[in-house]
Amino acid sequence: MKVALVSPYDWRHPGGVNSHLGVLARELRGHGHQVKILAPSNEPIDDPDVVTLGRPFPVAASGSVARISLNPRLGRRVGEVLRQEQFDVVHVHEPLMPVLPIHVLRQSRAANPDVVNVGTFHATRDGGNRLYSYSRRLLKRWYREIDGKIAVSPPAAQYVSRYFPGFYNIIPNGIDIEHWDDPAKTPLSEYQDATNILYVGRAEKRKGLGVLIRAFSIVNARDPDTRLIVVGPDSRARRRFEQSVSNDKRRGIVFVQARDGGVPYDELPRYHASADIFCSPATGHESQGYVLLEAMAAGLPVVASNIDGYASVITHEVDGLLVRPKDAMVLADALTALVRNPQRRAALAVEGRQRVEEYGWPRVAQQVISYYERLLDTRGTVETSRRQRLDGRLDGHLDGRRGDPVGSAE
Repeated sequence: MKVALVSPYDWRHPGGVNSHLGVLARELRGHGHQVKILAPSNEPIDDPDVVTLGRPFPVAASGSVARISLNPRLGRRVGEVLRQEQFDVVHVHEPLMPVLPIHVLRQSRAANPDVVNVGTFHATRDGGNRLYSYSRRLLKRWYREIDGKIAVSPPAAQYVSRYFPGFYNIIPNGIDIEHWDDPAKTPLSEYQDATNILYVGRAEKRKGLGVLIRAFSIVNARDPDTRLIVVGPDSRARRRFEQSVSNDKRRGIVFVQARDGGVPYDELPRYHASADIFCSPATGHESQGYVLLEAMAAGLPVVASNIDGYASVITHEVDGLLVRPKDAMVLADALTALVRNPQRRAALAVEGRQRVEEYGWPRVAQQVISYYERLLDTRGTVETSRRQRLDGRLDGHLDGRRGDPVGSAE
């Protein structure tokens, strides 16, 4: 198969969707398929398999910032690429996001009438989606161009179904388990003198870092031999948290020196190897909980908020702990219980490590490939039937013109 993987987000900017596409492309190539990635970028990409389409701009979205292309004239260039490449499958991620995915859906069928369009919906948002709500009638036109629909989790499927009812095949984001469960990624020596709680993520309000800092202050007061390690990209919000921790003289909280994109992906497992507990106290808008899967793959027990996206990954008291969102005291109690019970930490880590196998890339990639194949087979069958019906009607028309209508008795 020749496959296009389409991202609406700046390919130079790290993020969950782009990370997913990068590894999916690698897995598909490993199965012998040809793959190109189509995405916007402000800078040239030195990769012949990445086609840049449009310049991205930062746009506020769901409590975060999305870097997407907003050029309404991008369609001509998109059409040229699709006609040149003649993809069998065009797989658009967040297919109703402005504007690159919509341009691709507009142009794909004109470029190749036999193409199969696949859309993966990654997001969820507790308060709904104003773009979907206000533009639903317009977006339905392009939604109908999607032959196969994927959601990364049941909450993501429920979310998009509120606006665009239909069947969504659940195929989760995959995870590179070996990257996180790598004995060569040794613990960092500077963190070996305490029980470490690890937070990985941006310092946005919806990620719950403020709740965790308050909860950890309680944990540290109860058990001074504890440390909170905060890993994530630099931002004004993060600097405000650092200043607040310094002003309040809170003990045991370490902000890992941040770069624009945070700690590089290859270095992150060393922080997991240095930790005893992983905590993600997000308050909402999480479709799957990818950071939880990373921690589980690394063999860490997880404490997380009881929100839909996280509850679709973790079963409370089986392979992790789920606590009431935004409640610093409840979170502190859960963390304290694990700090004081190494055996319980180990048991949760074992169960979590087994659970994460369901999300390993070999399994997820095969699910995606099988879905492509089913859609291609179905489309081929439908197209054959359509052509047979057209041929039949044409033969009947010609026979009628000869004075021998089909079905007439002699």
